[in-house]
Amino acid sequence: MGLLLDIALAHLRHRRRQSVVSMTGVAMGVGFFIAMAALLQGSQQDFVDKMIQAGAHIVMKDEFREARRQPVEIAWPDAAVSLSGRKPREELRGIRNAPLRMARIAHAYRLDLAPLLSGQAFLRYGGTDVAATILGIEPERERRVTRIAEDMLDGAVENLLTVANGIILGEGLARKLGAARGDTITAVSPTGVTLSAKVVGRFRTGVVSIDQSQAYLLLKKAQVLHNRPDVVNQIRIKLPDHRDARAVAREIEAAHGYRTESWDETNEDLLALLVVRNIILYIVTGAILVVAAFGIYNIISTVVFEKTRDIAILKSIGLTQADIRRIFLIEGLAVGGLGSLMGWAAGLGLTLALGSIRFEVQALTAMQRFTLDWSFAYYAVAGIAATAASTLAAYLPARRAAALKPVEIVRGAN
Repeated sequence: MGLLLDIALAHLRHRRRQSVVSMTGVAMGVGFFIAMAALLQGSQQDFVDKMIQAGAHIVMKDEFREARRQPVEIAWPDAAVSLSGRKPREELRGIRNAPLRMARIAHAYRLDLAPLLSGQAFLRYGGTDVAATILGIEPERERRVTRIAEDMLDGAVENLLTVANGIILGEGLARKLGAARGDTITAVSPTGVTLSAKVVGRFRTGVVSIDQSQAYLLLKKAQVLHNRPDVVNQIRIKLPDHRDARAVAREIEAAHGYRTESWDETNEDLLALLVVRNIILYIVTGAILVVAAFGIYNIISTVVFEKTRDIAILKSIGLTQADIRRIFLIEGLAVGGLGSLMGWAAGLGLTLALGSIRFEVQALTAMQRFTLDWSFAYYAVAGIAATAASTLAAYLPARRAAALKPVEIVRGAN
């Protein structure tokens, strides 16, 4: 094996410039893959974490996935005569018997739950009107299912209990209104109810759409504002492990009937976009590795063409077809392996460079720097893929070299 390795390395040293170019191509593919994977996966995980932390893992809503069936349809599902055009009875929206349902869910699953009344309102301050989503909460329960306590910039969520008509504004919403802690603003609901509220705090979740549109009131005050006494339209649930949310939500919906969504179902469209982004990453970096593989193929094919007489000599002194094939496979493996090592260094350098960049962006989430995922898995995947591509690129010329017959080579030389 030592002889085969010496011969392979001698071939690569003979065409040093082309070998370095091929290694550089492999290194670029590996380096860009590592840096882009760290960037995209890091930002994706940061975005998902903020989505999970900003709200509850499961939300039961005061609606149904399908319209309620008429009694005649339930009694005679296969009847020859059908009933159509019947207008459903208008009912007051809200989750019926919410305290009882919460108690049953808490007992069955040992989970933390919080009631919520969500509604739209206009907030007025100093001549400025801003549309907002008002969330009526019970502070003690809410802090157990969301990160509201950790997200507070100033004030505390308990201030809703100690200050009459206290309100907590999202950072972006407070900026739109120009209101600060201690100011008194006016909330006007679609039903015409007006409520003067004192700003007792501001919060920032990092999700821009939430911070610019939501505000918290005490649940009882929100029910007064929306003229919906003793009504809640959401029950929010926190799980020990957010990955179980979809299965638990399905069980709760089957038991209670109301539409119950897990965090990943609610954000399904955004998560699908992240999957597409990952596919693009693998396609782009894979294309770089394919181009590098063609360069390796070209080098080894050229070596085979130039070294045909050497191959004849090697076979005449006893080297087998398998030995000849191994020589050129070692060359491809060496280029891929050394290129991967260079790529690991390049990937680490690029990742460090990306991590040093500072900026201020307000998009789907607020960002001040790139969030990077420092996983060794990216180095392993990139190295294995590059080495495999290099070895595969060397296989075809290696097989052709092994098939050469010494007698035909010598005759051709004459």
